[in-house]
Amino acid sequence: MANVELRHLVTLTAVVDEGSFGRAASRLGYTQSTVSQHVAALERAVGGLLFDRPGGPRRVRLTPLGEVTLTHAAELLARADAMRTAIERFKAGEGRLTIGTFQSVSNTLLPVLVRRLREEFPGCDIRLSEDEPGSPDLSAVDLLFHDHRIAGTDVEHLELLRDPYHLVSPRGRFPDGHVDLAELDGAPMVAWPPDCAQPALEEALAGNGVHPEIVFRAAGNETVLSMVRTGLGSVILPWLVIHAAGAAADEALSVHALRPPIAPREIYLVRQAHRTPSPLAARAARLAAEIAGDLERGR
Repeated sequence: MANVELRHLVTLTAVVDEGSFGRAASRLGYTQSTVSQHVAALERAVGGLLFDRPGGPRRVRLTPLGEVTLTHAAELLARADAMRTAIERFKAGEGRLTIGTFQSVSNTLLPVLVRRLREEFPGCDIRLSEDEPGSPDLSAVDLLFHDHRIAGTDVEHLELLRDPYHLVSPRGRFPDGHVDLAELDGAPMVAWPPDCAQPALEEALAGNGVHPEIVFRAAGNETVLSMVRTGLGSVILPWLVIHAAGAAADEALSVHALRPPIAPREIYLVRQAHRTPSPLAARAARLAAEIAGDLERGR
């Protein structure tokens, strides 16, 4: 049966429906000899005659072997049609997309991305997970938003934006305008836990001779800002976090540029290298870059 081709089964079905090789050839756009060749090839594959041929204008009829073959031919053609439909839908952007994310992206870039994907591909199945492990498992996601580069040769990075740091303080703690880093040496500060981008930030402060007093650490951006509102201390945060929280419009807070500036946080879209992305994942990556560009221009 290895020599059976779908076109042979299509021809078999057409001959049964039309009752003659000639009419089947007209329906399929073949010559009558081509139809005869397809039937002969199928008969060789199954090891017997598929049609009784009475001759003249009378219809050809299936042999008992032909009846069995036709039943399975219909099943195989239906499966092939289902596969073709599934492939067409996949190429059109349907299917599942799993995205890993983190807080500030979840509150800004990601909602726009999900909305636009669902508008373009109403049948897509988007799954999201928010976590910030130091060594993420890229095999568990199609795409991952991450706030620093991941070591390894099997990782592909697309830089989306550079996210500058600002100081957020209780209103009145510092005069309006820039704040010199030196003023933060020994100052009470609220901070993220020492993972992801936070160690690089603290190293940058130490490199400038600045060693603030960390009075509270929390992973949640709203928790951190709520402690700043109470006057517990100030916090250095990336612009994306400040923008998502509306901190610049908060009457209890003031936002300051830093002098000298700290190297910005780099936000990447990451995936496993050497793997072909689905059309949906490829489109998501392009949209993420567009949306990130809009955010940077708006900043």
